[in-house]
Amino acid sequence: MAAGEEQSREYLRRHRLPELLHRLGALLLFHRPERPREFLVQVLERVKAGRRAEGEYPFLMDEANVDAMFSLLDVLGRGYIRPAQYREALKTLGLSTEDLELEDDVEITLDVFKKGMKKKMLESWSVY
Repeated sequence: MAAGEEQSREYLRRHRLPELLHRLGALLLFHRPERPREFLVQVLERVKAGRRAEGEYPFLMDEANVDAMFSLLDVLGRGYIRPAQYREALKTLGLSTEDLELEDDVEITLDVFKKGMKKKMLESWSVY
């Protein structure tokens, strides 16, 4: 690999640009705004405000979406899911599972699922 290509890859990795572009693309596809450029500027402004604790980070999913995702995972309607399902849900949304320390027999309730999702979404934006 050429030195310039390696430097470019390192630059992208260091600034986490592929992840940022993926998140921005996902938000565009989810919301499908009439004015995508203005929408992206607003999203990036929200990220800046979130970093300064002057506002909230943009979220791909609202509470109803999180509820629906949990319902899809809890196919038997038991009121809980297993840690493996929780990890897969996080991965599906492009969220980190690295620091999750859950025993396999833990029951993840809807409340725990919502709090965990929100925490992971906040963490995902806070790196920019």
